[in-house]
Amino acid sequence: MALKKSAVKTCATLLQEYQDKKSTILNPVKLSFSGVGDKDVYNISAPFRIDGVTVIAGRVESRDSEHSEIHFFVEQNGTWVPKEGAPVFTLQDPFFTFIHGELVLGGVETFPHPAMDNALMWRTVFRKGKSLNGLSPFFTGPDAMKDLRLVELASGEIGVFTRPQGEKGGRGKIGFTKVSSLAGVTVELVNDAPLLADQFIDAEWGGANELHILNNGLVGVLGHVASFDEAGDRHYYPMVFALDPQTGEFSDMELIAVRAEFLPGETKRPDLADVVFSGGLVRHSDGTADLYAGISDAEAHRITIHDPFLKFEQNK
Repeated sequence: MALKKSAVKTCATLLQEYQDKKSTILNPVKLSFSGVGDKDVYNISAPFRIDGVTVIAGRVESRDSEHSEIHFFVEQNGTWVPKEGAPVFTLQDPFFTFIHGELVLGGVETFPHPAMDNALMWRTVFRKGKSLNGLSPFFTGPDAMKDLRLVELASGEIGVFTRPQGEKGGRGKIGFTKVSSLAGVTVELVNDAPLLADQFIDAEWGGANELHILNNGLVGVLGHVASFDEAGDRHYYPMVFALDPQTGEFSDMELIAVRAEFLPGETKRPDLADVVFSGGLVRHSDGTADLYAGISDAEAHRITIHDPFLKFEQNK
């Protein structure tokens, strides 16, 4: 199908369009974790297979802190417990993909701000390997950039989704470029990636969370779009769009869920009550998909939805 982009859509417009569709949400579940003391587990990845088992990577953090670790969990009797012997990384917001047969794991590293006292700076870091214990660092993204994602395209090239902030990206806009191999992924390449035009208004922001190669070579992007309200509270919505890596054309964003459709739960702070952070999507052959998400910077939940990428695979 041709990817047609209309004028920029605000969170309010996207929310109204989503509510008008009356989507069906099934099987809302709050995931249960143990083995990490009284810490929260949130902003999880989707489950993936590595070392012969299915694992979830999760952000583990005390409720009153943003000092985070990434732990790997396996399911036992309905509860996710730390995988014995698995590494722990001092990072936030884990994500994964597989490129040329290797696991590529990323997360956000924080470090003291170079110019501001008692403030933090951040960057996205990547590791790769054949096993969890064999993951070695191979790329560190630019300072002040979260939501940097890599994907192996159908062509064998590497798709690079970026999210600069500041002079180029404002509060955060998505960029895209591609390169022939992982060796070609550099800070300069990331910084120079062109932004997708007319995707966010300047007062709002968003990013890519997980990338799916569709059966026609398009990239299905699972991401988030976010805004502040007049009280300063944050509103994060899980969204999707599709991008043609050969032409750069992309579709409009559309929401795939809202916070109220998940189970009730805790929040890290009152201003984060309406935050859904897309973790990952597991597509099924029956036309449904499981959305894994971080909720209100405190919990990890899952819901089942209609597969939002199916329509992009049908006519191209």
